[in-house]
Amino acid sequence: MSTAQTGSNMDRQRLLGLLAGLGAASIWGGLYVVSKVVLAHIPPFSLLLLRLLLGGTVIGLIAWRAAWQRISREEFFDLLLLGFTGYGVSLALQFTGTHLSTAANGAVITAATPAFVFIFARGLLGERIPPRRWVALAVATVGVLLVVDLSAARLSPTLFKGNLLLVGAALTWALHSVLVRRASARLNTLMVSFWAVVGGLPFAIPAAGWELAQDVTLDWTPGVIAGVLYIGVISTALAMYLWNSAFRLVDAGAASLTFFAQPLVGTLLGVLFLGESLSLSFVLGGVLIALGLWLSSRAPGKPRQVSED
Repeated sequence: MSTAQTGSNMDRQRLLGLLAGLGAASIWGGLYVVSKVVLAHIPPFSLLLLRLLLGGTVIGLIAWRAAWQRISREEFFDLLLLGFTGYGVSLALQFTGTHLSTAANGAVITAATPAFVFIFARGLLGERIPPRRWVALAVATVGVLLVVDLSAARLSPTLFKGNLLLVGAALTWALHSVLVRRASARLNTLMVSFWAVVGGLPFAIPAAGWELAQDVTLDWTPGVIAGVLYIGVISTALAMYLWNSAFRLVDAGAASLTFFAQPLVGTLLGVLFLGESLSLSFVLGGVLIALGLWLSSRAPGKPRQVSED
């Protein structure tokens, strides 16, 4: 294969990876609107369990039909750890942290996730982070803080525990994402995604069991059922596959910056469907996020070639 063809394939791979990451982050942005409605009828850990069961079933069936791979005992435990970190610990910290703090604080603090990805990618994968990508991170981070309205965040001592848990959520999701890239060197994306969901179940099952033991009533309306299906199939199965594909196709630093599309889309959908106001800071923040993503996409890197799933 000629040098020109190799370069063209790498450019295509990078574009596909960035689009996959943007797709996942955009879907998770829509999750804000849907979950706000569903959580009024189903408690959080019960919803998490339903989300994992639905998402895992969909991904597992597709993988079984199209791309099932045998895994070793070592790979099995590595994948369970990967899933437990992301879909167990991280989501639990996000739930409880937001409950003990505020939604605005959650949006601001979890905006640090890409920075943590940079650190883990350097330490665990040996990835070099070009200076331009650090600039892209800074620009996009400022954009996110404008989008989520930094003035609404509160860092008072009474919220310290919740804020600390939110930092833990950002850290563990960043670690999960980097572990996905490492696992993708050996396994296809469907297998990594399936076992990631399974890894979240050891936390979600007892948490949901404890929650339901508190005499909680689940309110099943057609709208709630549709919302649960969206969360399980679209926001878990599809979004997880896209996110994991992004970390398979491009280096972790570039993939992580697509995370910034989440608050942008979430805020925009809140304006469209929840009657929230659109501010000048949102527009300016959106421009800065787009600029950061553009800078990142042009940053030099050495994406590795991967086999097709």
